[in-house]
Amino acid sequence: MDFELSADQRALQETAYRFARSELPELARELERDNRPVPADWLKRYGEMGFLGINLPTDLGGMGLGNLDALIVLEEFVKVSIAVAFPVFESVAGPIHAIARNGDQALAQRLCRDVCRGDAVVAVSMSEPGAGTALTDLTTRARIEGDEIVLNGQKRWCSGGGHADGYLVYCRLSDEHGAKGVGAVYVEHDRAGVSFGPQEELMGFRGIPSADIFLDDVRLPKDHVIVPAGGFKRLMEAFDLERCGNATMSLGLAAGALEQVLTYVEEREQFGKRLADFQAVQLRIADMATRVEASRLLNWRAVSRSDDNGLPSVADASIAKCFANEMTREVCGNAVQLMGGYGYHKDYGAEQRFRDAWGWGIAGGTIDIQKVNIAAALLGRRFNQRG
Repeated sequence: MDFELSADQRALQETAYRFARSELPELARELERDNRPVPADWLKRYGEMGFLGINLPTDLGGMGLGNLDALIVLEEFVKVSIAVAFPVFESVAGPIHAIARNGDQALAQRLCRDVCRGDAVVAVSMSEPGAGTALTDLTTRARIEGDEIVLNGQKRWCSGGGHADGYLVYCRLSDEHGAKGVGAVYVEHDRAGVSFGPQEELMGFRGIPSADIFLDDVRLPKDHVIVPAGGFKRLMEAFDLERCGNATMSLGLAAGALEQVLTYVEEREQFGKRLADFQAVQLRIADMATRVEASRLLNWRAVSRSDDNGLPSVADASIAKCFANEMTREVCGNAVQLMGGYGYHKDYGAEQRFRDAWGWGIAGGTIDIQKVNIAAALLGRRFNQRG
């Protein structure tokens, strides 16, 4: 057991740190102000720098590095903002990995290479108006007609909805009840029959667009079936990597908040001395630092103990996500409090982190669902929430 990063990992971390801190702050402010995603020219720069698909195999256009390497880079981007980090998140922990592992080889080759070059963003579309936490209640339906798939339904809460280039759409692919009938297909954004609702206005997550997706007799070639009916377990196994990405987004927000507070309390003076000289401040920043470090170690443990397929266990990923989601709300809230009026002011970033922090405990499976997963793993049995 080694808690130190390798020399190569430290170099990768430093590269990501320098790029994010020197190049991205102004872009982050623009995305927050205008509520728009990272533009195409910046995506290309990300790709040219090698920040996209770090943990995808080299034969699919990635760098062939490990999940830990990818999350180290992602954290440095998140410290600037979740909006500038989101394309990295999607490429190292998002649905492209389910496509790479399960999809048609030619389709996977094309999509993975596009993502790694910064030519495309692929988003996941899981929830529906009547199916969120109860994901197996999906009603979006795909049926086979000859050599085509015909898809109908409505999806909701898709991060990237309306702006991504394609979507991994969870849907019902057979008449089997519950999870047995659920699989996933890939849908390009410009397919006939695909349309989008207005962009959602959320508490946070500005720069990460979200919109309903309407699927009306959308016709797809058969090779766009990524996981057939009965493959729900495979989808959720790949989703455990997304949970670790989600935990990293929470971690990066908290780590960025801590860094900002440490600078602030050394510079700000009240009652004739720096804030850092007050014991109450010292206790609070020590508490913040302890939670950030604990979250980082839980997340690194989850990806370091991945199985032979490079996927973390549901227990490890759920523990990492659950702790990070709760931790970031507390740490980012403490940052606002310690910075006082500056923490509450939109020009200084602390209130933005606080708003964004709450979203990650909802996205990718709520905090309470992670706790159910953890209990199920500890007790060795699943729980029927419908009983």
